[in-house]
Amino acid sequence: MKLYDEIDTDAAAGEVVTTELHYTPDSLVKAFALGPSAEVEPHEHPEQTNVFHVLAGELVVVRDGEEESVSAPGVVAFERGVVHGARNDGGSVAVFTATMGPME
Repeated sequence: MKLYDEIDTDAAAGEVVTTELHYTPDSLVKAFALGPSAEVEPHEHPEQTNVFHVLAGELVVVRDGEEESVSAPGVVAFERGVVHGARNDGGSVAVFTATMGPME
């Protein structure tokens, strides 16, 4: 099964579109399409590790208040409890997956 084929990448300016690709008690994989100027607000997962895989475009990744640009293909890992988020400062849609676990 090609899970990436299921990603909804039709995100308008300022819009975040999500697609759940996989769920088990061990892990969750969601895809995010961020339109230009869109943002996933900084947040934390106290009980899960979270890994972003940048598939298209470029993200500004925020980790504990620090910012870093990550272009596709790119991977960024966040340990449990680390405040993190992402935004798209570019002019086209940026796409990434977030893999979290464990879920229970």
